[in-house]
Amino acid sequence: MSSVPYTITIDNVMFQLQEAYSFDWLKSLGRVFTVFDRQDSGNIGFGVKKGGRKYFVKFAGCKPIDFEGDPQETIDRLKQAIPLYHELSHPALIRLVSHFPVETGYAAVFEWFDGECLHSHWSFPPPAKYEHPDSPFYRYKRLPIEKRLTSLDAIFSFHVHVESKGYVAVDFYDGSILYDFSNYATRICDIDFYRKAPSVNDMGDFWGSKRFKSPEEFTYGAPIDARTNVFTMGAIAFGLLGGELDRSFSKWEAGQALYDVAMRAVRPDRPLRYASVAEFKAAWDAARQRRGSLQQQ
Repeated sequence: MSSVPYTITIDNVMFQLQEAYSFDWLKSLGRVFTVFDRQDSGNIGFGVKKGGRKYFVKFAGCKPIDFEGDPQETIDRLKQAIPLYHELSHPALIRLVSHFPVETGYAAVFEWFDGECLHSHWSFPPPAKYEHPDSPFYRYKRLPIEKRLTSLDAIFSFHVHVESKGYVAVDFYDGSILYDFSNYATRICDIDFYRKAPSVNDMGDFWGSKRFKSPEEFTYGAPIDARTNVFTMGAIAFGLLGGELDRSFSKWEAGQALYDVAMRAVRPDRPLRYASVAEFKAAWDAARQRRGSLQQQ
């Protein structure tokens, strides 16, 4: 990594890379109004505006400040991810508009969603993520329970859809979730590592955040399948409604019935979990309905 970052300014928006790179091609897409340059994935993101509409441009090919890998691998990964956004298209997933090669890189253009990332580590690294009143995660956790349950419904519904299409979620975590606090809307923004099912752990320490990974995602050769995704959904529920890795009932905010469903989802023993995300969501929905009935009594 270069010890002296290279500073670039486009349309009065400043960002840094490890080395110089030309972004003249961005001019045809619109005026840049924001940049996301602190990703360790190797991608850099731009918010652009053209003709009164906003877009998110995801680009691979340069060397962001926090990136330690090979840009070519990032390019290949982005290209391979493109079909996923078509095959897994869903109201809860950001919509891909176009994609194309650019000089020595590759760009994907998405519709802009006016949401905030729940794991915005570049602005609010832990512990600020959990403690700072301006942190999107902090603000999300202070939404009424029903708003968060509706948000989770979008997340779970999308992953039922993913499962129905024959895929498994990989590297899904709270950094993949955008939330629009004005309209109370949720979108999933990053599915680049999702795979055809069934899959296996071919890495050992598999892709993803340790806060949301199942035991098999730490075990080389283990299956990565529907039960793995059930664990992820349960872990996300604990992240957004409870104490994240502290899964005690005292940290849980949504009642006993939903807690029991989430606890079954994150059982270390795979056969004790729900067999599919669809089964998990059916149990979750039933528990949510019972919760609502109790509140009305």
